[in-house]
Amino acid sequence: MRAAAFALLATTRAFTAPRGAARAPTLRRAGDDDGPKAGAYLETDAEGLYSVALEHESGASAKAFVYGADVTSYKDASGTEWIAVRPDAKMDGSKPISGGLSHCFPQFGPGAIQQHGFARNVDWDVVATSGSSATFRLTPSDYTKDMWDNDFCVDFTVSLTAASLDTKMEVRNTGDKAWDFQAALHSYFDVSSLENIEVAGSFAGATYLDKMLDPPSDQTEARKALTISEEYDRVYKGVNDCTLKDSGKGKALAINNNAGWKDTVVWSPYGDEGMGFDSFLCVESAAFDAQTLEGGASWVGELSLVPGGL
Repeated sequence: MRAAAFALLATTRAFTAPRGAARAPTLRRAGDDDGPKAGAYLETDAEGLYSVALEHESGASAKAFVYGADVTSYKDASGTEWIAVRPDAKMDGSKPISGGLSHCFPQFGPGAIQQHGFARNVDWDVVATSGSSATFRLTPSDYTKDMWDNDFCVDFTVSLTAASLDTKMEVRNTGDKAWDFQAALHSYFDVSSLENIEVAGSFAGATYLDKMLDPPSDQTEARKALTISEEYDRVYKGVNDCTLKDSGKGKALAINNNAGWKDTVVWSPYGDEGMGFDSFLCVESAAFDAQTLEGGASWVGELSLVPGGL
């Protein structure tokens, strides 16, 4: 059996910092197997970034990088890939990975600190595995304190089952001082083509912030389902029950947001060939409005990706 419990102590680094001397986990490496191909194990890509591969006995699999705790692949039991990484993504740790379930914390979008915060461009610690799941942890470092000097702990658990990929993000205030934060999973979903896509959900009558307008302003959605034929950047307040329908794949993906993920952001750089715009759509799980955590308090956001038929 593959090893199922390990701790990874990885150095935290910024956009431009050289890669630190991260210590490899005591997890077995891919190919070191003498039992069923299920569980969690270590991989290292060509650029030297560590990732944790999750495999389930059903045939489902997932991959999450230690850098940014970014889930860059989820294949269901039939082998269909549901998560995308852009063709222009840098996979060497020089900048956040453009793709996967990318973390935005403690800020979403522009603001007082760098775009989307720092969680997506630092190494996390892998603190636990159990079966086909792994838990990543982010705590303060000199780098994070320089821009956001608060006491916190973020745990992100990725769990693979025969029928779904489940994630849980828990943000804890480990200090005495209250602080505000935003959070999101900037999720890139693999699609056959945008012309084959429909995003269903409780959109009709929902208020959305259209960030493509100058200045951005609130609008009301008239449609029950979204199609994408232009550049898109909209925050749908109170919508968290999306289903991505792909007629090209002949399948659908339920994007089930629970607990703290109350909003959905839909983003597409439509027409940008360099980004590979026609191969993905971002349907992001978000807590768009600032959340306040008192000392000792916590916040939880849960996401389940459930493949199914159209």
